[in-house]
Amino acid sequence: MDFRFDVEFLQEADNFISSLDKKPREKVLYNIWKSRIIGDSELLKKLLNEIWEFRTQYQGIHIRLLCFWDKNSKQPKLVICTNGFIKKGWKVPKKEIDKAFELMNKYYEL
Repeated sequence: MDFRFDVEFLQEADNFISSLDKKPREKVLYNIWKSRIIGDSELLKKLLNEIWEFRTQYQGIHIRLLCFWDKNSKQPKLVICTNGFIKKGWKVPKKEIDKAFELMNKYYEL
């Protein structure tokens, strides 16, 4: 199977996914896998500048995993997941986007 991109998780994103119950966690991982095969803006959507979000809805719960495309990667296309949260309102909270930018900057400093 040909994937459009690879995905890696920073510790904070991994911790968030691990904190989810089994069924929602499986749905998040399935949607990430699915988005690697098809281009669907309902699954992977650009938020702001370099920050994107993997979008999952499970039983009325909106789960978001923020990420960015690693422009320095030796791999053809690599998405780095930074942090995740349960979305409670219409907009993505600014503090979550700020956290994603902060984690992205730390990633590039390494």
